[in-house]
Amino acid sequence: MFKWLTGDNRRSQDNRVFTDVTRVAEGLQRLYRDKLLPVESEHDFHHFYSPVLTDADFTARPMVLLIGQYSAGKSTFIRHLLGRDYPGLRIGPEPTTDKFVAVCHGEQDQVIPGNALVVDKSLPFTQLSCFGNAFLTRFECARLPSAPLQGMTLIDTPGILSGEKQRVKRGYEFETIVRWFADRVDMIIMLFDVAKLDISDEFRRTIVGMRGNDHKIH
Repeated sequence: MFKWLTGDNRRSQDNRVFTDVTRVAEGLQRLYRDKLLPVESEHDFHHFYSPVLTDADFTARPMVLLIGQYSAGKSTFIRHLLGRDYPGLRIGPEPTTDKFVAVCHGEQDQVIPGNALVVDKSLPFTQLSCFGNAFLTRFECARLPSAPLQGMTLIDTPGILSGEKQRVKRGYEFETIVRWFADRVDMIIMLFDVAKLDISDEFRRTIVGMRGNDHKIH
């Protein structure tokens, strides 16, 4: 009852772990800026492969990408994990999640549009500005207070289309965006509908586009 007078041992241990993680991230930032970045710049690495890493790329929470055909259960999985709906979530039998949604921890429910996300240097999404306004209108961040989100960020994706729905024009390169996230997330959860025995052409192209990230897929 009076642990607050002498200090909670568990809390002090958690604080030490957080401090250690912060120190490691800061050390990686310095190592990248001082050692690796000059080599990348000298060989024009950022022009043909990947832009310069930002500080947020080192300090951001681990990210988990959820991908699958529409109505495969991606948004339902997130609802079950969080114990509630995230702001803006809609679930139905037809394609309902038509945006890329970064589900993050926040003090209160909030939806941040993509155009604002790409200028926030505290988040690891600034490089997405190169994909243009057509994509940014289909990208947003949903913040909410949630214990699981204190340790990770979830990326909900538009349902991959099948059949006649594949003829719908998204207005941006879906497979390229998925590849961008796949290269940066820590885990990819791929969901399938057991009632559908095959996969669509778009799903096949998306899987092929994630080549090289096989170790992340679950």
